[in-house]
Amino acid sequence: MSEVRTPPVVAALDIGGTKTAAALVTRQGEVVDRITVPTPGRAGATAIIDTAADLVARLRARAMGTRVSALGVGSAGVIDHRTGRVLSATDALAGWAGTDLSGRLRALLDLPVTAINDVHAHALGEARHGAAAGHQTLLLIAVGTGIGASFVVDGSALTGAHSAAGHAGHQPSPYAGRLRCTCGGQGHLEAIASGPGLAEEYARRTGQPVGDLRAVAVRAADGDPIAREVVLLGGAAVGSAVGGLVNMLDPAVVVIGGGVAGLGDAWWQALRDAVRRETLPVLDDVPVLASTLGSDAPLLGAAALAWEGTA
Repeated sequence: MSEVRTPPVVAALDIGGTKTAAALVTRQGEVVDRITVPTPGRAGATAIIDTAADLVARLRARAMGTRVSALGVGSAGVIDHRTGRVLSATDALAGWAGTDLSGRLRALLDLPVTAINDVHAHALGEARHGAAAGHQTLLLIAVGTGIGASFVVDGSALTGAHSAAGHAGHQPSPYAGRLRCTCGGQGHLEAIASGPGLAEEYARRTGQPVGDLRAVAVRAADGDPIAREVVLLGGAAVGSAVGGLVNMLDPAVVVIGGGVAGLGDAWWQALRDAVRRETLPVLDDVPVLASTLGSDAPLLGAAALAWEGTA
């Protein structure tokens, strides 16, 4: 009998404030196994690293002898892509800033490790295997608890001189007025158009606090006019910012992802209308697409980085 040969794989990690996911991924972008667990964000860097390493170890044990040649990581926070060190992070991941992410995972797993910010990983996934496959340049906007961006050129994410490129949520927005942003500034896009920002806007308008954006979405679907106004506001605010970025970067395609992008057709129409109001006429044909890979995008992008390191 001939030996059944399994395709070579790399491991990928997506470390977020809420969950940590791990996967084994082929060079063609096929996820052959995965595990997802809650991130122990309040327990500190060691607990986060140990949780992530344990997921990879479990996947390797389940791979029945398949060689795992490298590890790619997409992580929340500002990640120095050259060293794999966390330069800064929000309070969602306690003690994360300053962590030698690549070095500690390398020591625990005995694998080559490449690390990048999770939004850049998301963009690389869409560029290689998702909505932007085949395009030379991509502007990705991820709208969720925060608002991040990534610009991909010829298959590489431009991370900036200080590894901090992509903080799209911290640009001024005319829709935000003087609202306080999570970064400490005022009038930023994230303060009005992120998931928490929209939930807070509904509470301001009605005097009725809601748990999160999902409650606003349900009320909008049930015909609540104020909830619908808030949904349209969020789409327009993001679209206005995207239009400005399109004018500056001239991408071949724009891809929008993140949890807020699931608000439905009204949000998307408001976003696309606002993009077209802002863009120069020569850029009217730049497509604005929905992410097609969902939660797999950061894993596939991180895996793509790992595969590059094995070449």
